[in-house]
Amino acid sequence: MEFRLPELGEGVYEAEAVRWLVQAGDAVKSGQTLLEVLTDKATMEVPAPFSGVVQTLLVEPGQKLKIGEVILNYEDKKGTPAKPAAKPTTETKAKAPTPSVARNNGAVSAAAAAVKAAPSVRLMARKLGVDLTHVHGSGPGGRVLIEDLSQQVIKAAPVAAPTDYGKPGTRVKFAGVRRKIAEQMVLSKHTIPHYTYVDECDVTELVKLREALKEPFAARGAKITYLAFFVKAAAQALKDVSIVNATLDEDKGEIVLHDQYHLGIAVATPSGLIVPVVRDADKKSMIEIAQEIERLSNDARLGKSRLEDLRGATFTITSFGNIGGLIATPIVPPGQLGILGIGKVVKRPVYDEHGQIRPADMVYLSLSFDHRVLDGAVGAAFGNAVIKRLRNPAALLLP
Repeated sequence: MEFRLPELGEGVYEAEAVRWLVQAGDAVKSGQTLLEVLTDKATMEVPAPFSGVVQTLLVEPGQKLKIGEVILNYEDKKGTPAKPAAKPTTETKAKAPTPSVARNNGAVSAAAAAVKAAPSVRLMARKLGVDLTHVHGSGPGGRVLIEDLSQQVIKAAPVAAPTDYGKPGTRVKFAGVRRKIAEQMVLSKHTIPHYTYVDECDVTELVKLREALKEPFAARGAKITYLAFFVKAAAQALKDVSIVNATLDEDKGEIVLHDQYHLGIAVATPSGLIVPVVRDADKKSMIEIAQEIERLSNDARLGKSRLEDLRGATFTITSFGNIGGLIATPIVPPGQLGILGIGKVVKRPVYDEHGQIRPADMVYLSLSFDHRVLDGAVGAAFGNAVIKRLRNPAALLLP
């Protein structure tokens, strides 16, 4: 019997085969995962809607597939009718347990119950199969935070290490997330005439405020990062300079100004750059933005991003400062008009309004725009709107 690639979600018409989890001759049960596929940088599992024996695998990893395409042949279990195709899931099952990552079927030990952790953290730990008694909590009083779980899983899974730069003299298949990134970048560079605008910003007060907020945010299960401030500042600045929060509809010859502020945040993962989306960033409080960034980043690094988390961005922010860069020329994502790149925060001597030298925490902002729609003056206006808010970070905490 033939098994065809089922529907993977609304608006998804094709996918890329990532890896088979079964082989020819394997006996499978209904609901068992057959294949992992990639759609819009989200890894999804394709479960078996049947019980039977796999006869032939018809596609190879890296191959592009159409919905409805036959991907394997199988022999149905005698007397067991094939069931309707189950809906694929974007959650990738945890790998084999290790001493630090063990399966938990719902029972919670007394030792685990004694660990300081929020209910949401405990739920995530159960999903990841992480034993909380083996996790070092980085929060107040040793409280376990969401990011502590992801670090534990990354330590336990060598395949997740982001430091593998390849082995000389070998060939690596150009597929998966890497090929998706390439396709998007080629489309962007071939379509959009870029220009980059760079300015510097004094973030001395922001650095102080972030340091003061670390403990109270951690007490509520959130990690406050510089990125959270930039997301909030950009969302507000997009309201000041609305044309930046727009899409060029070439087919209709229209510029579509959006009334929603969905900000993509670039996350470096072992597979490549993933850009999950903080939705309605203008309506979220600073702690909500911090929590959402943490959730989206952890999911991306663990390969658990949902398809809906990777779609719909109206503007993007990429931070390369944690690696050490000062200035960049980021590429505008297709369907958007701008992107903000954040360099590292450095302490430098600057002159104050009285001509006196003082130490200051400074950062460069690298903004790239689509020159078909946004001229240099508009880019500068948007940059100024972002800087104005970063210089007065306390106002970003107001509702």
